[in-house]
Amino acid sequence: MSDLRRQLVQRLEKLGVEDRAVPGRNDGFSCLHFRGKEFAHFHDDNELDIRLSKAIISREGLTHPADSRVHPKRSKHSHWIEVRFSRVADLERVAHLVRLAIEQL
Repeated sequence: MSDLRRQLVQRLEKLGVEDRAVPGRNDGFSCLHFRGKEFAHFHDDNELDIRLSKAIISREGLTHPADSRVHPKRSKHSHWIEVRFSRVADLERVAHLVRLAIEQL
């Protein structure tokens, strides 16, 4: 796990989010749970796939990455959105989106 991802997970744990590794996988994939419900998962150390409402996706100005390697054909109507982070400054934005996601559970 990269240091950046570790920092993000630590922030999310303070919100009550649990990062659960998937047995048998060593590619960076793990699931985020809140009160027993999965709402997001890491594809790797710098990408989180998160379930949000269409209204939140629109309001936050989120778009599916055109160069998505995991979900290249995802529907533009999907409630799942891939969010990438590459620097410490990105972590607050991702944590904000996670807060929005767990509020709708």
